[in-house]
Parts: sequence; C-alpha cells; structure tokens
Amino acid sequence: MAKIIALGAYFYQAVIAFGLLIVVAHWLAPADYASYSLFISICQFAAIAAFEWVRFACMRFYPGADADSEAAERRAILTEALACAMLCLIAAGVSLIFGVPPVVALVGGLVSIAQGGSDLHLTMLRFRQDFRAFSVLQGSRATILAAGTLLGALISPSFLSTVAGLLAGYVAYGLLAFLLSRRADTRPVAALDNARIRKHLIYGSVSAGAATVAMFAPLALKAIFTSALGATGAAGALLALDLLQRPFVLIVSALQAIQYPEIVAAHDRTDDRAALPRQLGQYYALLTSFALMMAAGIFAALLPATWLVISPDLQQGFLATAPAIIVLSLVRTLTQIMLPTPLHLRQRLALILLLAVADCVLLSLGALAVLALAGANDAALAWGSAIGAILAALIGLRLISSLAFDFSWPPVLFAAAGLGAAVLAFSLSGETSYVTIGAGIVVGGLLCLLSLNQLRLMMRSPRPGAA
Repeated sequence: MAKIIALGAYFYQAVIAFGLLIVVAHWLAPADYASYSLFISICQFAAIAAFEWVRFACMRFYPGADADSEAAERRAILTEALACAMLCLIAAGVSLIFGVPPVVALVGGLVSIAQGGSDLHLTMLRFRQDFRAFSVLQGSRATILAAGTLLGALISPSFLSTVAGLLAGYVAYGLLAFLLSRRADTRPVAALDNARIRKHLIYGSVSAGAATVAMFAPLALKAIFTSALGATGAAGALLALDLLQRPFVLIVSALQAIQYPEIVAAHDRTDDRAALPRQLGQYYALLTSFALMMAAGIFAALLPATWLVISPDLQQGFLATAPAIIVLSLVRTLTQIMLPTPLHLRQRLALILLLAVADCVLLSLGALAVLALAGANDAALAWGSAIGAILAALIGLRLISSLAFDFSWPPVLFAAAGLGAAVLAFSLSGETSYVTIGAGIVVGGLLCLLSLNQLRLMMRSPRPGAA
C-alpha cells in the first residue's frame, strides 16, 4: 500500500505542476511570465548540474548493507550536498558579472539549492524504503511550493514577488521535512571516507553524463525536423515530440523510482542472491507492461484527442508523425530506464555511457538517413528516428542479458495485445470512424485490464523460500 501511495504522489506532483503553470501564465503579464519561465528553467538546470551526480550515487550506494554502511553513506552524501550547494552560490555570484540583479541571483541560487537538496533528500527516503515519509513529503512539497508561488503572485503579480513566494515555499517545506524526517539519535556516526566520495564522484558523474546525453537526443531530432521542414512545417512534429514523450517518462520513471530500491538491495545482499533473478524479471515485466499499456492508451485516444485539443493548423503534421513518435517514446523510455539496470547494478560505467551515446547517435542517424533517401517528409523522418531508437534498444537488450533474470511473460503479452488492438483500430479509423475508435478503446482496454490482473498475481506470488 505504501508503494501505491508513493506512486500516486508522483502523479499528484505532475498535476499540481501543470495547474500551477496555467494559473501563473494567466496572472502574470507576458514579460513577467517570460522572466519567470526562464528563471525556473535556469534553476532546474543549475540544480541538475550541481546535484544530479550525488543523486545517482545515492540511488546506487545508499543505504548499503547495514547500519554502519548507512551512516558512512549518509555522511559522504551530506558532505557532497554541501559542496554542491556552495557551487550553486558561486554560480549565482558569477551571474552578477552578466548583469543579473543581485536579488534575483541570490534567490535563484537558493532556489537551486532547495530544489537539488530536496530531490536528494526524497531519493534517500526512497532508497531507505521509507515510502510513507516519502509520499507525505513528495505531495507536501508540490502543494507548499504551489501555494507559496501563487501567494507571491497574488501579493504582487510580478516576477520578483512570484519567485520570492516560491523561495518562501521551499523554506516552509524544508522545516516540514526536517520535522517529519528526524530519526532517533541512536544511529551510528561514521568518519568521512574520501575513497567513498571518489567512488560516488566517478559513478555519479558518468551516470549523470549518460542522462544528459539522453536528454540531448530529442533536441537533436527537433533541430533535424526544423532544418529539413522549416519552423512552420515542423510545428506539428515538434508538438508530437513535446506531448507524447511525457506520459511514458512519467509512468516508467515513477515505477522505477518505487521498485528500483528493492532491486539494489537484493543485488547487494550476499545472503540471498538466488532471489535476484526473479525480482529482476518481475521488475522488467512491470516496466515493460506499463509502457506498452501507455502506448495502447495513447493510440486508442489519439484521434479524438487530436480533434479536440490540437490546433487545426497543426493536426495534419501531428497525426502524420504521432505513430512513429509513440513508438520512439516507448522504445527510448525503456532504453534509458530499464535496459541499463544490470550495468548500474554492476557499475559498468563505460557501457552505461555507450548505451546513452548509441541511443542519441542512432536516433539522429536514422532521421538523417531517411532525409537523404526520401527527402523532407515529416512522417518519414519520424519513422527513421524510431528505427534508429529500435536499433539502440537492440544493443540494450544484449547488455541487459549480462545479469540473469526470470522474465514474466503473461502481463507483457496481454499488454502487447492491447497495444496491437489499439494500433489496428487507429489504422482503420478515418475522419468519422467513431465505431472503430470505440472498438479499439474497448478491446485494448480489456486486454490491458487482463495485463494488470497478471501483474497483480505476479507481485502477490510468494518468493522462493518464503514460508
């Protein structure tokens, strides 16, 4: 139940963030909103640049096998986080050279520290498998930050007042997190271990670098679309890229965040390594099934959603590229999140980076190859990039086999059948084929429900050796 609540906290945070964006855009003048949007983007980038390597190290090494290792990891992570906070303040000081007002620089530096530090703290709670505290704090952070931002904008609908409200929200959340996360002082105290910090730095830097390379791939694809089709001609395809990748990343990342700590603990235990293949197989089946079900849901609702939501000027380009973008997003999400799992567990740093680079390069080369062969056609470019992503996934499939796992096929097969039904209905649907669309939704939905039932049975089945 605690894991289900934690999963819900992710979706709650996404809904709150989306709603906050809409309200702030309505309350602020266009110039102030542009400044606010740029401020948020810069702070997010600064938090990721400074803290992401520590968060990746935390995801792999914290808490360790026992209380002593937990204390040593906690001491190292706290030291690293303080160093990252200093980097944010130094970056804020450097920004003064480029004409950034001192108040804005200070608020930006503090917001970056608060975001990076709170993300790291929530990651530590997850990997300590304290999902109850994680859920409360994850949902509270989204609520408090939204309330602080809106209060600042309400007091004075200006850029500075709005971001000051955001900072006040982080202060209030920090106090709440301190009160809720306090633990008994009976925990062991560990000395600072420089070798441990070096290990964190090497692993975390490579992992964060691979994540950065993965983020670069859609930017490269957007550049190819824009240069080949022009800004107007590429608009529909770019909208498909912006909209259709997000659901996959949200659902698979949330599931990975909840289940991966247990996988790390199982891998690092030396007393019961026989259970790891089964847990890995269940983990892979869970991520794959939900990714396939998400693709099925998007295909089933694609036509009516396009007619209702997408601007008429963009509908043709959007629908022409959407099927390939859905396939691309499905494959890349699994390539980035699921396929490198054994590489992270075994700390195969070069292969982690290689897979990320292969994904980015093959995706771009697929689009460029189609551009050279078929010319500037939006659908062809999208399918070329999807083929490149599939080729990268094949490399990932080879790498994932480096650690044994017992894959659970029934939920994946039902989810794949649901996707097939949704794709078939989409392919047969025309401008007014509401019956076909409805049939795809019903049949695909029933098959996905069967997949969910199989996942339920899979997760409830007793572990080997359990009483």
